[in-house]
Amino acid sequence: MNNRIEGKIVAITGAGSGIGRAIAISLSKMGARVVLGGRRKELLEAVANEINHEGGEAITVMMDVRHKADAGQLVTTAITKYGRLDVLVNNAGVAQLSRIDELDIDGWEDMIDINLKGVLYGMAAAIPVFRQQQSGHIVNIISTSGIKIVPTQGVYAATKNAVRTLAEAFRQESDGTIRITGISPGVVKTDLSGNIKNPQMQEAIAAAMEQLAISPDAIAEAVVYAINQPADVEVGDIVIRPARQN
Repeated sequence: MNNRIEGKIVAITGAGSGIGRAIAISLSKMGARVVLGGRRKELLEAVANEINHEGGEAITVMMDVRHKADAGQLVTTAITKYGRLDVLVNNAGVAQLSRIDELDIDGWEDMIDINLKGVLYGMAAAIPVFRQQQSGHIVNIISTSGIKIVPTQGVYAATKNAVRTLAEAFRQESDGTIRITGISPGVVKTDLSGNIKNPQMQEAIAAAMEQLAISPDAIAEAVVYAINQPADVEVGDIVIRPARQN
């Protein structure tokens, strides 16, 4: 397989753990220089130290995707350090699972702000740079939750399907110089359940992870595949989940 990733500059949100961490490490092993964005300084620095110790190159940016200025700072840091940005991976996400009639409005707002607006802010920061370069790639980490709708995941799935919709619209609007890819993971071994406020849902998701979850490395491999395609090839959507997941 040709390595078209070597030398690319890749910015990743939510890069301190889970899928984001796996993506950063996998891309660095392919020769990409990675800009790691996230809210938890100690986790980001641990990932950066691991990459740099193994001969890769990683820098960190403390940022929160809920804030438009922070998304801009992530992109600006990449440009200032490396002179360009080749790929933006919108990975940061949160799940607050509950029945809609439980009216967890704070949870709804968190998911809308991070899962949807956070992606839009990232795209808004990267698109002008990609336009000027006449090249760029947006990779959105979505979810199988938006493909199969089930109780307690209604608002979470809605935010993920909103990302699918805006990505498809952007794909049709683009002249092909900016590629966009959606990666939809199923049950993956991450710390996602630890952020769920509802104790019953937290327990259920943790149990599902214990029984079914695949490694974040599997998702990272899908990202590598999409980015590694020739410039005139766009991978639109990849669904990747445990073989036993319904």
